[in-house]
Amino acid sequence: MDPRIRILDRPRRDRLGEGPIWVPERGLLFWVDIEAPALNWLDLARGETGTHPFPEPLGWIIPRAGRRDFIVGLKSGFAIYDLEADRITPIGDPEPDEPDNRLNDAKVDGAGRIWAGSMHQAETAASGSLHRLDPDLTWRRMDTSYGVANGPTFSRDGRILYHSDSAARTVYAFDLAADGTLTGKRAFLRFPEAWGWPDGMTTDSEGCLWIAHWGGGRLSRVDPEGRLMRAIPLPAPNITSCAFAGEGLDRLFVTSAARGAEHVPAAGGLFELDVGVTGLPPRAFGG
Repeated sequence: MDPRIRILDRPRRDRLGEGPIWVPERGLLFWVDIEAPALNWLDLARGETGTHPFPEPLGWIIPRAGRRDFIVGLKSGFAIYDLEADRITPIGDPEPDEPDNRLNDAKVDGAGRIWAGSMHQAETAASGSLHRLDPDLTWRRMDTSYGVANGPTFSRDGRILYHSDSAARTVYAFDLAADGTLTGKRAFLRFPEAWGWPDGMTTDSEGCLWIAHWGGGRLSRVDPEGRLMRAIPLPAPNITSCAFAGEGLDRLFVTSAARGAEHVPAAGGLFELDVGVTGLPPRAFGG
């Protein structure tokens, strides 16, 4: 195993670990286990972990600027979550016409808007979409017909939104205008079959993308032109997402899934990598 990879010691593995996000105000890295379902966290200073069950599938958690609560993506839609009170307040369902879908992955852009994908929970229909949740708590469907909408991230200057359809093995790029309009959808990177499927992503301080490979057992770094720069094998086949964390944003944490790989000891673990590059500062939702 690469000596720069550390497997976090935890009492349980994630059935479907996803959505890591660094919240510097709390000193915590949060991530979710969609299928437990549960919210997990790691105190970076103390090395202590915690977990809390959720009543329905939880796709992601994002802090709100200037507040102590969060926005979460649930099977039932967008909601506000108060961690201390353990209270969920629904905002609304962006897909009342797709009762078998759930929200899957999300990120915040430079204007404080959440971009969230959805997917058919049984993964048997291309009914997923890309939604934008604005700071006034209204939403809009921005793109559709995804098999598994996944991994939003942005270019360093914020003018490009990257978004995947994992089922199509394709990472797309869109031009992102200041008003939140998307234009110019194009294939940014197509995964060969040997790579598995593109999952969650993040962007580093040099503008390169780090992409998790579901079924590929690795994390890849690609440049803004989509050229492979580096591939890091990991000791689990289903790698799901990644995020930079820590005061220097120099600790890269990677989530994985035990689902379909129960025989692999490290599957479903949280990994920490030293990759020699830093990430971009995390963003909070503006509403």
